[in-house]
Amino acid sequence: MTTTAVRTTVTYLEMHKPPSRLPPQPIGNRLALMRVDPMPLHFYRYIYDIVGFEWTWVERRTLNDDDLASKIHKNGVEISVLYANGAPAGFFELDFSAEPIVDLAYFGLFPEWTGQQIGPWLLGCALSEAFSRGAKRITLNTCTLDHPAALRSYQKMGFEPVSQEQRELLVPDFMLAEN
Repeated sequence: MTTTAVRTTVTYLEMHKPPSRLPPQPIGNRLALMRVDPMPLHFYRYIYDIVGFEWTWVERRTLNDDDLASKIHKNGVEISVLYANGAPAGFFELDFSAEPIVDLAYFGLFPEWTGQQIGPWLLGCALSEAFSRGAKRITLNTCTLDHPAALRSYQKMGFEPVSQEQRELLVPDFMLAEN
């Protein structure tokens, strides 16, 4: 597989207290959020690829089964899947392994569900879960390859940027051809 180095700016963010107000659950669709335990590798690959393809998520795409399992089955990692009208529509992955610091490792929606106010509600669900279990700080990162509204949405919810770095990601060429 051929790859191309793509430059991106990664922004690291933190939140130290729950938002004063969480977004309400949107109406009009049947939404259900379920924690998956244990997460089957094939299902994780499916949701990771669908959510992350457009945003050039590559870090876990090429991991072999053992390496992927060591990340998602690690003690303290919890993955919740959003279902909309009965079908998978997104997910979030919380890493509680460094409590009271909780990392929102991955978060996103399937493309057909973006722009419907489901994202803010789902983010609120992730934050609520982390803070209800004693988080003193929630961390996450986003980059310039992510959804154009991602950084602004995180800040609107109460995250504050703490640092940035320039990185080069090796992106499979087939992902660049489709994006």
